[in-house]
Amino acid sequence: MLTIQQIKENPQHVIARLAVKGFDGAEAIEKILALDAQRRELQLKNDNQAAELNKYAATIGKFMKEGKKAEAEEAKASVATLKESQKTIAEDLAKVEEEVRNILLSIPNMPCEMVPEGRTAEDNVVEKTGGQMPELGTDALPHWDLAKKYNLIDFDLGVKITGAGFPVYIGKGARLQRALIQFFLDEAGNSGYVEVQPPYVVNEASGYGTGQLPDKEGQMYHCQLDNLYLIPTAEVPVTNIYRDVILNDAQLPVKNCAYSACFRREAGSYGKDVRGLNRLHQFDKVEIVRIEKPENSYAALEEMKDHVQGLLDKLGLPWHILRLCGGDMSFTSAITFDFEVYSAAQQRWLEVSSVSNFETYQANRLKCRYRGEDKKTHLCHTLNGSALALPRIMAALLENNQTPEGIVVPECLRRYTGFDIIN
Repeated sequence: MLTIQQIKENPQHVIARLAVKGFDGAEAIEKILALDAQRRELQLKNDNQAAELNKYAATIGKFMKEGKKAEAEEAKASVATLKESQKTIAEDLAKVEEEVRNILLSIPNMPCEMVPEGRTAEDNVVEKTGGQMPELGTDALPHWDLAKKYNLIDFDLGVKITGAGFPVYIGKGARLQRALIQFFLDEAGNSGYVEVQPPYVVNEASGYGTGQLPDKEGQMYHCQLDNLYLIPTAEVPVTNIYRDVILNDAQLPVKNCAYSACFRREAGSYGKDVRGLNRLHQFDKVEIVRIEKPENSYAALEEMKDHVQGLLDKLGLPWHILRLCGGDMSFTSAITFDFEVYSAAQQRWLEVSSVSNFETYQANRLKCRYRGEDKKTHLCHTLNGSALALPRIMAALLENNQTPEGIVVPECLRRYTGFDIIN
């Protein structure tokens, strides 16, 4: 969440940046500033009364030594009154602080200056394009038909076992899925990311830490009996490793990667865009997460983009990078770049990765800090990216690599699959 200091330094700038995301923050910012003034006034009263209590403690001791019992009792009565007043002030202070926190939790992150203005995906900016567009015949099949033809994925069986959006991978389909996961993990390891294997459920504190709560509770599966949430991405448990942690200057940057299944309700999704692997309730993904000093985070963001681009180049998929406009960004992000690959059979672009810098927004929620050379603690910057999400990668690989002889497996995956072609 935003810090009080960010807001106090330049409230009009905060309001203007939030407007780029389509969020009218004027009322909330005004309320926070008023509450913060109230908080400071209450804190001053509390401090002054604490100082008076210290004086009374010394005075009572003096009276007792001098045998002035009446004066000592009178001072004790004043102390009791002050303590009751201080209790009321503490209660009022706690209420004000809670109200400030609740408002801050409702305000999205400010987009950085590089974020273009716009309201919808049509306003996103294509920043870079690469890869060779495949040339398929008119009889090219979409991946859901290829999956059935070669017995790779059974969507109907998934519906039987669980419901729509939970496919069953079979035979070479399962092997290709596992090959992609291992390839992505190995590539992340080669780039210096330390692998972790996180839990697939998290508590409320973790959801609040990375910003899924209170913004996206409707999109997460909630285990109500235990009040736990199935993770929508490994970003949540991995970033929360550093919740309430003060890192040493020498420990930064932190670079982690993790494979996990991901669970998303995707409420309201319908139509052609959700067919086959295009939008699932359960899917596999390899995530990369970085904790950085603020001055290094944008260089780290470029490194992460290069890493994802390198994966797509090795897979031989045509891709482009979108710089998301303010209206199409997530609640928590300061800037996001989406990678899309071209699906030749569907003749459309499919999102396969988002790479984001959250600056201090998540770190402030997490209380993720580092101790600098000045011996003071500072908020870190957090970043993450999909490297990569599997379903649409699988869809594009099946569709773009289909030939009359079968589906050709990219060379970089063959040592993991054990086969060169699916036929």
